[in-house]
Amino acid sequence: MAHNGHRNSLLGFMPRRNIFLPTLCIVLLIAVWTFRLPDARSYPYPSVDWFESKSKSSSESSSPASSSSEPPSEPLSKPLSESSSFSPSSSSSKSSSEPSKPHSPTPQDQKSSKPSWTPPYLPSVPGNDVDLSQPDAPFVGWPLKRVCDETTWVEGLVYICDNNSGGIGNIRNYIQTCLRYALEAGATGLTIPKIRKRNEKDLADLFTDYLPFDYMFDEQHFRDAFNKNCPQITLYDDVKDIPGVGETPKINNITPKDLGNREGCDPWDQNRHTDRFGLAFRRWLKNEKHGHPPSKERPRLIRFNWGVLFDWQIYRDGPEMAATFGSILRLNDKFLQLGKKTLEKMHAFARADGAKDGAFVGIHLRTESDALRFWPHYDMQSEAYMEQARKRGYQTAYLATGNLTEADKFIDAAIEMAQMKVVTKMDLLSDDDLDELESLSWDQQGLIDYVVLLGSEFFLGVQPSSFSVHVAMKRHLKTGGLYTRPYKTGTEGDGLSYIVGKYEKYWGSWLFLWDGMWP
Repeated sequence: MAHNGHRNSLLGFMPRRNIFLPTLCIVLLIAVWTFRLPDARSYPYPSVDWFESKSKSSSESSSPASSSSEPPSEPLSKPLSESSSFSPSSSSSKSSSEPSKPHSPTPQDQKSSKPSWTPPYLPSVPGNDVDLSQPDAPFVGWPLKRVCDETTWVEGLVYICDNNSGGIGNIRNYIQTCLRYALEAGATGLTIPKIRKRNEKDLADLFTDYLPFDYMFDEQHFRDAFNKNCPQITLYDDVKDIPGVGETPKINNITPKDLGNREGCDPWDQNRHTDRFGLAFRRWLKNEKHGHPPSKERPRLIRFNWGVLFDWQIYRDGPEMAATFGSILRLNDKFLQLGKKTLEKMHAFARADGAKDGAFVGIHLRTESDALRFWPHYDMQSEAYMEQARKRGYQTAYLATGNLTEADKFIDAAIEMAQMKVVTKMDLLSDDDLDELESLSWDQQGLIDYVVLLGSEFFLGVQPSSFSVHVAMKRHLKTGGLYTRPYKTGTEGDGLSYIVGKYEKYWGSWLFLWDGMWP
């Protein structure tokens, strides 16, 4: 009896149903869920799962220029700073992983080094081992492929990106803005962009002859980038080569901003409707009052009205696309080679003047006849440049300018005011190299300056010159590679550049350049 009473008393404390097994299952499920969550480091960028699901097997080989989501075991093409004397660090036998420090008073005493642009936990991201600030950096294609994989394609829609004029800064961005809109629209065809030649006698006259793409850029590099990463698009040499256009092709001229309600925005403001441009454009395209629906047999041709230049806010596509899309326009090799020769001679000149590792400051003096009246004038630019050069201890400078009269004036003033020796490309080159330089057009000569300024240890430019802004943004890619954050305009800069100018008004001071220009 006692035994049974004890048993009954125990049973009285037990529930009617045995919950042991359900409880155990819940605990196990929680444990499995907890331990299956990966460390954040295993997701180097948000779209990695999506991208890998559409990529080639990791067992296949890849290169920085490919669209594979797997990085190569080692780069197929080393950045120029590793393989030649392009970078100021090339003459130094020792490199550091530390990024350059801002406002060094004695640059000659610093050790030039290749910055570490790979963010923590991102060593496996394809292309993040490439120095994107170099003018001949290989094209990292997977961000472009990602955009193309997300595109709604329209058969028979062809964009004609030939309304491109000005200097290298403007021309680059005209082309890239047109290309980016074409991708968003779903164009399955593109003509190879053309370039309007500037009048050599009147620099403000930007609209003379149409010149081929290789007037500035490497056409094969451009074709390879699209063929590998966006094969949905067919590239045509000319409008007449597009099947079905007939003898007198009809081209629709549009302005993308017209397809979105801007509600009184400043006319200089970027397009605030780029996310919906594709849908709005295709709705416009479908409307018969604007023309027939595009088809393979009857294509529709689209050209932008002049002035669609800084429309697209580049960081809307993420930092990876913002950092890499600019490399689709690589300079024609003859300009790269002459530019590198000039840079080598500049390093030699600086070393002979006592600068360790050939370090020098690059300066862009923008006072040519086509400069707008409200831009900083010569005195403002020259005084600020010399102050910044003295502050950082530079005694050797490279001057990029198309105004030879004021170049001489600046060179003389630099010796007197800053005890700084200043030379130009004309001073550095000689014999056949000088003959080749003098055979180039005014804007082509600017490409030589572009290469040298990218290779300077520190850069001084002027706002709102698109050339200066582009050089500063391209150099800024050293700070973060694929994941470079936007340049902080109107500040002391990133330790690599300093841009003189006015920054009080976003539109009036042309600050929109920084948001709408690909580096």
